Formats: sequence, structure tokens, C-alpha cells
Amino acid sequence: MFLRSILKSLLLLAVIPVAQAQRLTGYVDPYIGSGGHGHVFVGANVPFGAVQAGPMNYYKGWDWLSGYNYTDSTLIGFTHLHLSGTGIGDLGDVLVMPFTGEIRTGKSKQETYRKGYGSKYVHEHEKVKPGYYAVRLEDHGIDAELTATQRVGYHRYRFPQGKDAHVIIDLKEGMQDKSYDTYIEQTDAVTLKGYRYSRGWAKDQRVYFAIRLSKPIGKFAVYEEDSLLQGNKAQGLSIKGLISFNTPPATLELKVGLSPVSADNALANIEAEIPGWNFDGIARRADELWEKELSAISIKTNNEAHKRIFYTALYHTMINPSLFNDHDKSYRGADKKVVTKAGFDHYSVFSLWDTYRAVHPLYALTQPQRVNDMVNSMLAIYDQQGKLPIWHLMGWETGTMVGISSVQVIAEAYLKGFRGFDAERAWKAIRATLMSDTLGLGYVRDFKPIPSDVKVFRPVARALEYAIGDGSVALMAKAMGKKEDAAYFSKRAKNYQLYYDPKAMFIRGKMSDGSWNPVFDPVKSYRPWASDYAEGNSWQYLWLAPQDVHGLKDMLGGDRMFLNKLDTFFTLEPEPDPQALIDLTGGIGQYAHGNEPSHHIAYLYAYGGQQWKTAERARQIMTEFYHDKPDGVIGNEDCGQMSAWYIFSSIGFYPVFPAGGAYVIGSPMFDEAVIHLADGKDFKVTVSNNSAENKYVQAVYMRGKKYDKSFILHSDIVKGGEMKIVMGPEPNYAFGAKPASRP
Repeated sequence: MFLRSILKSLLLLAVIPVAQAQRLTGYVDPYIGSGGHGHVFVGANVPFGAVQAGPMNYYKGWDWLSGYNYTDSTLIGFTHLHLSGTGIGDLGDVLVMPFTGEIRTGKSKQETYRKGYGSKYVHEHEKVKPGYYAVRLEDHGIDAELTATQRVGYHRYRFPQGKDAHVIIDLKEGMQDKSYDTYIEQTDAVTLKGYRYSRGWAKDQRVYFAIRLSKPIGKFAVYEEDSLLQGNKAQGLSIKGLISFNTPPATLELKVGLSPVSADNALANIEAEIPGWNFDGIARRADELWEKELSAISIKTNNEAHKRIFYTALYHTMINPSLFNDHDKSYRGADKKVVTKAGFDHYSVFSLWDTYRAVHPLYALTQPQRVNDMVNSMLAIYDQQGKLPIWHLMGWETGTMVGISSVQVIAEAYLKGFRGFDAERAWKAIRATLMSDTLGLGYVRDFKPIPSDVKVFRPVARALEYAIGDGSVALMAKAMGKKEDAAYFSKRAKNYQLYYDPKAMFIRGKMSDGSWNPVFDPVKSYRPWASDYAEGNSWQYLWLAPQDVHGLKDMLGGDRMFLNKLDTFFTLEPEPDPQALIDLTGGIGQYAHGNEPSHHIAYLYAYGGQQWKTAERARQIMTEFYHDKPDGVIGNEDCGQMSAWYIFSSIGFYPVFPAGGAYVIGSPMFDEAVIHLADGKDFKVTVSNNSAENKYVQAVYMRGKKYDKSFILHSDIVKGGEMKIVMGPEPNYAFGAKPASRP
């Protein structure tokens, strides 16, 4: 009997790892991208959740903009809002930190962290997976765990016995912002409420919170900076609340609800989403939510590292945008007025200059309901601020980067059949935004170049992004039967040609008198040369016309000149440049995968009939710039764009011009990939003879029939069915070579 029991236990143990390995969440490694320049969020959240509960290191520079970097070993607490992969820092709101021993009300400095409430930690005593984060605070002997629902961060602390225990709520601290009004109060034995207003990248961010504890508060004190105040509530610039226990509870749980509307709504979010006390159950629920969303795409490959890279990438595309409404659908708009009972989920954190390229096209396949909600969010923002969003952050228009890329996202949604928003209302918002005088659009409207000597930031890059938007909305206008608008915006889509200097054979800036900007260097990427461009040089911006690649090709002199120029682009090594932008990483010649203007360029070879070179470069980029270590993302994750590029490319195709509905075939990484569509259909990509050596497409079959085009259409995917790709070690020069077979 005893031996039988042992054997049964051993069999169970043998089964458990297999069962766990079959869960897609087991392939996600949130550390990937947390080192180097990836800047990804590390912590606990659910897909697209309003709350990102995670650790905060001391800020040490650019690579700490998400609040955490894998190389670090000291943290100051856990905050509830984080950005993922951005190149500018903000959020880090409502810092909560448990500690032991004497009372300390400030974080101190890195070199004197013991004077503050911070603590050392080691990765051996740290664990992170989708929806869950745990760490031992080595200096305090506290084991801390975090999980989350959509609007609530859930903490569990295990305190050592024999020491006074404390939990500080520090409303001063944030990520590169400054609090200007903070408030906290104790409302009953287990509840705190308050708010934090701050100015940072978002010039006026307002976060309301409620905290509910599993044990009655022993003692509660309030401080302004380090000065003890009277009573159990206070308002000021830098308010801090301190919970203390003379006899520490062995386990303490906290639920931290957030709201953009009020502290009462934050408490209502807690009561709606976590009414009881079941930390492990909430963590399991978070894991289930991630498993569901990750299952939108299934892949088959014997390479375990590739599975980790793929599913971590898919995970990274679902951190931002983030919900920005309460459980009752209320939110605070861009005009600071409260909207109640909105008929959709309102989203914020729109890094649109990055994400229109591949993230939103991915959502069109995997997140159809959220596509409608995100478009409705953008239209609401238009109603509230008078223009469509550029880079919207927690109810504030930052205006960061160039173009107004929300117009591409809305046009793409309409063209791909989404009708969960008012199309006429959307068109009016698009047209009014693009016909305004703001940000150089007055020049664009009249088919004139935005001069380099007027006060319009990064004029060439801005104009080229406008032209992509114009090409997108021209297609939308045509589909809606608006012939005059379609013709007008189609003409505007060619405005990029106004910046082409045929003598230099580059895109460059023009002055108000019509002359070329004399300050010009096609290779160097730092100012003053970069003043015309946005995080790139003229080599990279030469190719930024995905809405009119064949027009670009003709402008450069036809197929041969176009292809030769591409070859030079990928082989011309940059000169050493100590002033080069830090995020121009992932270089192949002049190509820089670490920044978005380069992302479509490898796929342009197919437009000249050389799909095999697209396959070659796409496979090189995937192999060299993505791996499963902390520095496995070559540049800023940028709210999912770096990852979305990999997701599409590894499946085997990429949306060069999203609104156009075509995906250019590259070089698939997996033996099989299946996109599970919302209507129950599947689109399967089956790959034969795939290997590291067999990177070239030999033949394609669509639903059993020979297919000679080097692109597929969105309509091909949403119909479902199977595309079979046969691979080989040598190029098939004929595949996609005929003009009729090109995208």
C-alpha cells in the first residue's frame, strides 16, 4: 500500500510539468525586454487592464522608464500605473511599500537606501508571470506578492515576527512627474481613500484610489513630506499615509482600487471586482484571462526559445492601451468632465506613432471588440479636445511624435469591416482634424512642403506621416462613396514627393523660399541634421511612403534603382557617431530596427519583384534582434510595436500599409501558425521544410491552389482556410517576380 502510494505520487509529479507546459502562459517570460533598452513593464496585470501593479526601482536613467530594469537590485515600493516600452517616463502612481523596524517616511537615495523604506532584492527570490509578481524584500524579511484585476491591484505580505510592521502609501513618488495636489484619509478601520494629481509627460494627471485591508489598521498617521500631521486625513503637495502594527499580522492583504473619476468609484471598483479575500483565486483568474487572450494564435515549433519569444511578444501587445474607465463605464474625459454610462470601454495610453504600424493591425485579427472600443475612445477624445489623438496618456494629449496616426487606425478599422462605431461621425472627425491649421497641416492642405525654417517640429517626418494618413483616409472616403474627398486625399498622399531632391536622391527639408535646407547629411542622425526628421536620418525616411510604394519606386527611377538603393541601405555601414540617438539600435547598414520608421523597409523588396530578399532580411532581423533573455528586445518595446512586428513576421507576413489591407509575405519561423478568428473560423499557415537554413519561399498554396503572389489580403485571412508555404535553402527568384504578383 505504501509503495503504491509513493508510485502514485511520482506519477502525479511526472504529469504536472507536462500539464503546465501546455499552458501558453507558461511560455511567457516577462523579463524579456526588461533589460537593455526594452523598457517593458514587469509586474501583475490583466490584458489591457487599467492597473499595472509592479515594483519600482530608484530611477537611474533612460532604461528605468518603466520603473524596473533587470540589472537592478533595489526597489522602493510597488506602484499601480506603469508604461511599457516608452521612451519617455510617467505614471508610477500610488506607491505602497511594506517595511519593518523604525518609522521611515522617505525613500532616501540609492546610496543611502537603508535610511529610507527601500529594500534590496535578488532574482532568486523573485517570480513574475502573467498576472502575478512576487519578491522577498531582503532588508525587511517580507515576502510580497501582487496580482490584479482590471482596476484593482491586490497585495499579499507575509511579515516576519518580532519586529514592528509598517505600510507606507507615498503620494509624492512617481516616474519623472511631480505631484501638485495629494490627499489621503482613513474612512473606517480597514479603508483608506485619496487622490494624486501630478504634472509630468501628462501635464494634468488625476488618479483616485481606495485601499481596503484584510486586518484592522493598528495605527494610521499622515505626513507632509516627513512632517507628522494631526488627525487621520490630510491634503498637500506630498502627502504620505503610514499604517503601523505593533504586533504584525503574519499575513496582510491589501486591495488597491483606482479610478479616473473619484475615490468612491475606486472603492466601488474593488467591491465589484474583488468583493472577498482570495488572493490565490484572483491570481488564477488573471492567469486564465491571459491564457484566453494568448490562445488567439497557436503555433507549432520544436524550438522552445521561439515559443517563449512569440508568446512573450503577444503578451507585450496587451499591456497598453489600457482601460480608462470605471466598472460602471464612467471616466474623466480630455476636457476633465466626467462622462457617465459610456456605451463602450474607454481606453488611454495610445502610442499611435508606433502602434498604427503593426499593433492595431494585429488587434483587427485578434481583438475585434476592442478595435471598436478603441475607435470610439478616439472619437470621444476628438469631441472633448477638438482633434483626434496623437499620443494620448491618461486623459491628456501629450502631442508626442509626428503625424496624427489615429486617422490611420480609424480608417483601417472601417476598411476591414468594423462597424461598432458611427462611420459618418468618424469621417467628420477625421476630415476636421486633417483640414485644420494645426501642426503644419495648413501647408499640407495646400500641397506645399512644411518649411524647415518655421516653428513646426520635425517638419519632414511630420509631413511624411501625414501623407500616410491621407492615403489611409482616401481609401476610407472611396469606400464610403465620398468621391471628391477620396480624390483630394489621394493627391495629398503624394505630398511626400515634395521633399525629394533628385540631385541628392534623398528626402530632405525645404526652406520657406523653396530652396533645400542647407543643413543636410543623409547618414548622421543627430541634430541639426535630425531637426527635419523624427528619430532617424534621411536614409531611413527615404522609404516612408508605404501608402504609395510604386510611386516611390518611380520617383527613385524604377525597379532597378529602387532595388539597388535598398541594397545600399542594408549594407552601407554608418560612421561612428558619438551623438547618435541612443534608441537607433538594431542596425543592419542604415536600417535601425530599434525605431519604427524602419519597420516596413525589409518588406519593400517584394514591391520590386525580389521577395527572396524580403525573406532574407526578415529572417535576419528575427534571428539577430529577438531572443529570450532580459535584453531580448533590441529597442524600446513602444507599447507593443516591437513585439507586433515579430508576431506578424514570424507567422510569415507583415502589413506594410495597414489600411490597404495587404500583408507582404516574408519568411515564416514556425511549422504551423493558426489565427483563431472571432467568428469561429481559423486561418492556418502551414510551412513545409522550414529550418534556419531553409529561409526562402519556394511556393505558396492558398486553400489548395497554387498562389504566385508575394502578398495576401485581409479578406484572405478572415475567410479562414489554409495557406501552405514551401521553404528551401536557395531563393526562388521567380516567386512574386511578375508585376501582377507584387503587392
